[in-house]
Amino acid sequence: MRQPSLTRRVTEPRHDAVPRAGHAPRNVRRLVAVLAVVSALSVVLVHTLGGRPGEVHPEHRPVLFGRTVDGRPFDPASLWGRPVVVTVWASWCDPCRHELATLAGLSRTLHGVRFVGVNLRDRRAAARSFLAESGATAYPHLSDADGGLASELGARRVPETFLLDARGLVAARTTDAVTRGWVEEHVQP
Repeated sequence: MRQPSLTRRVTEPRHDAVPRAGHAPRNVRRLVAVLAVVSALSVVLVHTLGGRPGEVHPEHRPVLFGRTVDGRPFDPASLWGRPVVVTVWASWCDPCRHELATLAGLSRTLHGVRFVGVNLRDRRAAARSFLAESGATAYPHLSDADGGLASELGARRVPETFLLDARGLVAARTTDAVTRGWVEEHVQP
């Protein structure tokens, strides 16, 4: 009988051997990489498809509270029982300037509809200056330094405008320029 060669045993890999610690087989590493990519794509798709502009989640009632950009406390009870237009804006956002000017005009002519601004992540001085320039001082603007109010609304960009019905539920939302027609279309009698 022939004796097995010692050099052959040392140089040829054993197929029943357990991999050394820290060295996973190539197929396992490949499987882990594929699963990581699939997981990442799933997260992106859920966030993208779950929050399209204009999509409204029924029975979502955001709570608007805090202080205005002037530092005054804001009482959300002042909004109850009427439709409310809420716009999320920032002083560094050029389209916000036009949006706020439009909403300021609407706030003076659409009786029975309340207006509230949510200033996202600005210093109060910058927000007040921006409001003075845009002429949107006729209604309150809440300071949202940490983004909590925008998150509560479900805002994903600025400007983004929401219409809350008289019960406080989100009835509509848009990232398009807000017009009188859009507000009137979504206000329930």
